[in-house]
Amino acid sequence: MPVIRIDPTTLPGRPCSLASALELVGDRWSLLAVREVSFGNHRFSQIARNTGAPRDRLSARLKALVEGGILERRADPEGSRYEGYHLTRAGEELGPAVLMLMSWGAKWTVDSPPMGQTHHDHPLALTATCATCGHLDSADEVTHEMLVPHWNLAGPEKAAGAGKPGEPGEPGK
Repeated sequence: MPVIRIDPTTLPGRPCSLASALELVGDRWSLLAVREVSFGNHRFSQIARNTGAPRDRLSARLKALVEGGILERRADPEGSRYEGYHLTRAGEELGPAVLMLMSWGAKWTVDSPPMGQTHHDHPLALTATCATCGHLDSADEVTHEMLVPHWNLAGPEKAAGAGKPGEPGEPGK
């Protein structure tokens, strides 16, 4: 199943692919479910136990992740009558983002990280780099450009003939 494509101009606020991505995976239980499936926990009972999510809410999130093309349901290879949840290609590509959030959380939100990651024979140390040049020392080096009409980095552009910001005639009013 392909990933649902969301037109970012239909969402409230600034059109942005981050807003579209969060429509699919921006819920606590969604990302924790993706984490669990990436850890090899494919059964609903495992995902429920390891996320702590209420079963009804988790069921809804898993359904949305399947419909969104992030997860797929497949027969259990061990021959049981149950289907398991598995990452699609789009779900697998969320892996680095989930690892970056875990790394950020370990640095900024807890006194002592409850989990560590290793890469081959060393602790995992993630950085974001530009795939073209191999560098990215800080997010300040990134230039953002709005590609959607009537928006700039400050927000929606004032419509021609409109009054002051916040008055009728301004986009979004």
